[in-house]
Amino acid sequence: MDNDAPEVLPTKNQRRQATREKAKELRDAQRKQEKRKRAFLQGGILVVVIAIVAGVAFILTSAIRPPAPGPMNMASDGIVIGTDLQAVETPALAAGAAPVSTSVDANVPNIRIYVHYLCPVCGQFEKANAEQLATWAENGTATVEYHPIAILTGRSAGSQYSLRAANAAACVANYAPDSFFAFNTLMFDKQPEEGTEGHSNDDLKKIVADAIKTDAGTATAGPVQTNIAKCIDDASYKAWVQSATDRATTEPVPHSSLDKVKATPTVLVNDKQYTGSITDEKEFQAFVLSVASETYAKSSPSPSPSAPAQ
Repeated sequence: MDNDAPEVLPTKNQRRQATREKAKELRDAQRKQEKRKRAFLQGGILVVVIAIVAGVAFILTSAIRPPAPGPMNMASDGIVIGTDLQAVETPALAAGAAPVSTSVDANVPNIRIYVHYLCPVCGQFEKANAEQLATWAENGTATVEYHPIAILTGRSAGSQYSLRAANAAACVANYAPDSFFAFNTLMFDKQPEEGTEGHSNDDLKKIVADAIKTDAGTATAGPVQTNIAKCIDDASYKAWVQSATDRATTEPVPHSSLDKVKATPTVLVNDKQYTGSITDEKEFQAFVLSVASETYAKSSPSPSPSAPAQ
């Protein structure tokens, strides 16, 4: 005898109700899914918008960088080294002020060198010519004008060495200008390779200390080094270096036919650009003499000056 209860089938109304409830569940699930998609999409759009705004803000900040005062003794955006390797003193440029280009003397050629301290070719030029540049400047037969710029800031493994090095040069120009030539020479003697992190700030301070060791008396060396060390750590002239670099690489170069500095080293003797061998000191010496003679001849009917002393 079968004791199982007969199967009770749902009524038509019950089936209809079950179908409506299932459809409602599906609609609710679909609405929740669409709500999650909208939230995700809106969040993604917000992230993109924030990124775009941040990028635009960075570009605008870079493009309309607030003007900053420059260091003393660099009114031309460079420092002029003359007799006895002493710097020509000039007041600091006020924020937003235009640089004052160095005038050309027919009797004393002005050798302008645009450099950056990560540039290997700049290092080659300095190592080949630093000794005779020092002799000319020391004897007063030429002035040597250095324009440190920072055009390879992104090629030092994130350390911004090019910018920090040019800032250090500005610090030396401001606080120990007569030690600048020695500092510049040491910077290239100890030049790091392009693509590396370069020298740390502490390394730069050590180079400064070595440069001023023989140029500053013991009574002043300590305070001078302290001021320069703080200037390096604070990146006091970072904004000025960026502005000077912008001017050099986007504006006509004074006393020359160049529309801008396109590469480093850019070497000018009076109004003429040197395009000869970077490592041949005799070729460079001949060029300096030729330009000096030409400049002198234009200003005087007298015999041209002798070659810069070697």
